[in-house]
This record gives sequence, C-alpha cells and structure tokens, in this order.
Amino acid sequence: MTPAAAIPATTWAIAHEALVATLRDLIRIPSINPPPAEAPDGETRVARYLAERLTALGLRPEVVEPVPGRGSVHARLRGDGTGGEPFLLLSHLDVVPASADRWSHDPFAADVADGYVYGRGAVDMKGMIALELGVIERLVEEARAAGLDPATDPIPGLRRDVLFTCTADEEAGSIDGARWIAAHRPDWLQAAGAVNECGGVSVTVGGRRLYPIQVAEKGFAPYRIHITGTWGHGSMPRADNAAVLAARAIERLAAPGAIRITPVMTRFLEAAADALPREAATVLRRIAAGELDAASADVAIDGLCDPMYARALRALIRDTISPDIVHAGVKYNVIPGDATIEVDCRVLPGTTEPQMRAEVERRLGPDLLPACEIELLVWGEPVESPAHGPLWDILVATLLDHDPDAIPLPVMVPFATDAKATATLGVPTYGFSPLRLDPDERFLERFHGVDERVSLEALRFGLPILYDVVRRFCG
Repeated sequence: MTPAAAIPATTWAIAHEALVATLRDLIRIPSINPPPAEAPDGETRVARYLAERLTALGLRPEVVEPVPGRGSVHARLRGDGTGGEPFLLLSHLDVVPASADRWSHDPFAADVADGYVYGRGAVDMKGMIALELGVIERLVEEARAAGLDPATDPIPGLRRDVLFTCTADEEAGSIDGARWIAAHRPDWLQAAGAVNECGGVSVTVGGRRLYPIQVAEKGFAPYRIHITGTWGHGSMPRADNAAVLAARAIERLAAPGAIRITPVMTRFLEAAADALPREAATVLRRIAAGELDAASADVAIDGLCDPMYARALRALIRDTISPDIVHAGVKYNVIPGDATIEVDCRVLPGTTEPQMRAEVERRLGPDLLPACEIELLVWGEPVESPAHGPLWDILVATLLDHDPDAIPLPVMVPFATDAKATATLGVPTYGFSPLRLDPDERFLERFHGVDERVSLEALRFGLPILYDVVRRFCG
C-alpha cells in the first residue's frame, strides 16, 4: 500500500478541489516576465499570495524581493532530523506574456472548460506550484491531527525536512530568482534532491504510455551578431547590403547541425526502443548507436512520431541554433549598412561556450565572418543529474504504483529550468510534475503557447503521486 492509499478517497477529492482553486487563483495574478507597466509587481504578488496561504496553515514563510516586483517565497516543514539533508519542492512564479486575441479564453481568467483549466501558467508552471502546495497542505493537516505545531514540530513520519521554494525570474534566466537565492539564501535550495517542472508527464507512442523523467537539460548561449555592410541608395543595389548579408547568415545558421548522442539520450532511446513495436525500435536503436547520419536520422524521426515529439527529439540529439530576431533598415529606399541577428543556441552536455561560438563562426564562413561581430548575451551550463540512486528509484516506483502500464525513462529537455541554479549547489534536480494525459493532448505545444491548459484529471492523478514521493524519500 502506498502512503496515499491509506488516505480516504473523499479526502483526496477535497484536496483536488482545493488544488484546482489554488491554480485558478495563481493564474489570475498575472506574473508576467518581463513585467509590463500595468502589472510591474506580478511575481511579488504571487509570492505574497502563497505566503498568506502558508501563514494560514500555521507556517512561517519568507518572501525576498532582490529587485522590486521580483519576489520569491519559501517555507520549511520539519522532519525529525535523522534522514539527512532536506527534500526540495521547487517551482517558479513567473509566466511569459500572452496575446489574448488569439486565445479562446482570457489567458488570465482561469476558466474551467471541457475538463481543463485554461490560462497562462497552467502548464508552465503554476500547475506544479498547486500540486506542491497541495502536498504541503496534506502534511500540515496530518501534523495538526497529531496535535503538533507544523511551524516547529516534526511532521509525523518525516525524517527529512521538506523545502517549498517558489522563485521569480525563471523565464529570463533566473538572475533575480533562483540564481540570486543560490548565492544569497542557499538554505532555501540546499537539499539531498529536488523535483521541478517538465517531467513525469505521460507520452503515448505506439499505444504505450511513456513517462520521461527529466534528468538533464541543455545549456544556452544566445548571441547577438552585428553585421556591417555599406549604406547606399536603394535604386542601386549592392552585394554588401547588410540585410542581404543577414539573410545569408540566417540561412546558414538555421541549417540542422551534426548529431551527437549523449549518454542520457542513448539510455532514453534504448529504453523507448524496448517499449515500442519492432520497426520503431529498430530505428531508435540505430540512432542511439550512431549508425544514421543527420539527414537520415531526421527523416527517420519524422516517420516515427507526431511532429510535436519529432521536433523535440531532433533538438535533443544535436546542438541547435535558432535565428529568432532580425533588425535591419531605416527606409525602403535606403540600403542598410548595419543589421543585427539574435540567435538562440542550445548546447548538449559536453559542449562548451567557445565550441559553440566556433560553430557559429564556422557556419558563417570566411566570406561572411569579416562583416560580423559576435556578442555573447548570456551563458548557461548544461546540467545533468544521475538516473539512479534512492530518489530516482522512488520516482520510478511511485509512477508504477499509480500506473502499472507506465514506462518511466530518463530524458533530457531542450530548454532551461531553475535546475541550473540548484546545480551550482550540487543538488540533484529532476523534472517530475506527474500528469497522466489523454493520448491526443498536445502538451509540449502548451508551453508558452496559445490556449495553455492543464487537465483536471491529470492534476487529480498527480497529487497523490507527488505526496507519495515526498513521504517515501523523506520517511
């Protein structure tokens, strides 16, 4: 029997209703990053909302605000101290902007429709905040039932402390959020292990239900490339038009690069192959073994799965370069002498920033490179946690307890999370936001997308799983 199974179904039903209400409250506070002029303090407002909820539970939360409007919140539940370092429930408070005119529901109204909660942050990642707070509430209720003060007394059955830390600024590199906390309040993050966003979510492929658990994430190296041409009159075209040079640069930079299969992705591909039908399995094993060149691998991947998953898989077997911003020109009849390109480079574990810069230079080529000045905007290291050990084993076993058809497997993600901050403290951090989805749900497209939403049933599935993970790792 799992710890959650010992709790009455009616109690879980009430907890689920409370979780959904919490999520809707969170969505209705627009914590947009970068903060718009009309709502400059959204992250701090969310942090204070959570602090009020935690205070009402009898806890003693703290809020820090290193920059006005960029608030983060933290609370601690006590174990008896015999189990080692704490367990960290990590999340971020900020969301990206949303263009309401393209949504079917107001992105900050938190409408419930057709079995989903709609709103910016429902997936990324206020749904996880609500799950984590739901676990905290359950543990506090158990302490109170035992006549204990949850602010000072050990929670019954816990041998480790549980940290609940929600950070600002994750969507802009975590400088004023998790990175600041790691430098100035490391006790908010220091733990034996942590769970964070972006893993433990079901993916149905070939009729099998896979649950990729994030153990690694790519690094990032965005560059601003300044291109110098020659100003002139638009009536007399010239080859060193900076806009034309920028177009050539973009075409070269956007081409898919060479494949490099990392150990994490080798294990992922082989585990997925073990679970899938023979034809798909053969292709995945050939990719894992490095038997296919880049073009052949991309064609094979496109034939294997939905385009949504294919895009993600292609990005996880190579360093990527995505030209995303272009500036050139002042008037239709003036040849621009200057242009700027901003490219988003994502690097696999093992790729350094100098290596990424060298690849950008190689792609630009000797003809374009003299006209280009390459400026690094920020650098984030790739991070990786072990796909073995007590916490990993508990994540896998708990998924299987709640879904016997589950196929848990380790995976890397192509984007960045606050795991980059916890990595500086040596905290193994896993993407584990357990949700069992309808096979047709376009989950990856919900991140930063139109009509972001999360299933009520998925949240119902995830709450007792997260509770069991905390109980097992801390018990």
